[in-house]
Amino acid sequence: MKKLKVGIVGCGSIANGKHLPAMRRNGGFEVVAFCDLIRERAEKTKESFGTADARIYTDFQELVKEELDAVYVLTPNNAHAPATIAALKAGKNVMCEKPMAKTYEEAKAMVEAAKESGKILTIGYQNRYRKDSRFLKRFCVDGEMGEIYFAKAHAIRRRAVPTWGVFIDEEKQGGGPLIDIGTHALDLTLWMMDNYEPYSVTGSVFRKLADQKETGNAFGDWDPEKFTVEDSAFGFIKMKNGATIYLESSWALNSLEVDEAKTTLCGTKAGADMKDGLRINRVKYGRQCIEKPELRPGGVDFFSGDEEKPEDVEQEVFYQAVALGEPLVVRPEQAMVVTQILEAIYESARTNETVYFS
Repeated sequence: MKKLKVGIVGCGSIANGKHLPAMRRNGGFEVVAFCDLIRERAEKTKESFGTADARIYTDFQELVKEELDAVYVLTPNNAHAPATIAALKAGKNVMCEKPMAKTYEEAKAMVEAAKESGKILTIGYQNRYRKDSRFLKRFCVDGEMGEIYFAKAHAIRRRAVPTWGVFIDEEKQGGGPLIDIGTHALDLTLWMMDNYEPYSVTGSVFRKLADQKETGNAFGDWDPEKFTVEDSAFGFIKMKNGATIYLESSWALNSLEVDEAKTTLCGTKAGADMKDGLRINRVKYGRQCIEKPELRPGGVDFFSGDEEKPEDVEQEVFYQAVALGEPLVVRPEQAMVVTQILEAIYESARTNETVYFS
């Protein structure tokens, strides 16, 4: 197995908790450079995941000058575009965390930089690699759903506002739950529908609970003064072919119906949701049926099987793309449309008008 030499830009929780452990399990990566605005954080991450001679930087413009096969951009959202574009222009392949960018214009610039450089760019939508997602995608591709004309994208938490890092900082992130977890739900939904042509978006954005105290938050009480993003957001999306999507997202909402990174699909031949595991609904022999595929490993006494982690599949797909030229699963042009729609929801809520696309 060829080892890919990679550099990490951003040494926070997503690097240490998701990407780097998965890269280590994969065995095909050699992390030789680390960059973070806080040098000590980069040094600590190097101790855990880097080679003995790995270099440390506080400026990503210096890191991208290294001889690297790929750069991982794992920063707050406001640095996704500049770091990614710099890496692509330096001739490096890039894995960028979701969302692709704060704005649609930034996302377009990233796609253009990838085209001009001829290098690979993909975005960290790891929920596509879950077993239920892959099963449902094949179901859709095989035509079992028929025409998917209505869908829901679910990203609802009752009280789980992330209180670490810069998640609740609008300037660095560009938004709250909509851009953080709503992006996963929308990506899944568009991917299943294979529909990336929006016609219009109407959105509502709320900051209704952020000033409360004794919040019952899963991660401890947040600081209202630092909470500068929304606590919930909703969007009504019409596609050019008439299909309709309802997107719901929240970090804090007085709701007992909690779903994250899930989709509901309604087609002319069948429907599907992820509410209680993956459920397929359709009519068969004149009767309404619900089918639940068995996606758990094992099935044998005293053997639970090996559970494949989505982040491990994500790393293997990226490795195969860079090392062997295999196709991507998450294409940047798709992620760009996700960013376009999210931005339109924020714009619609701000202006109280529907946003139309040309």
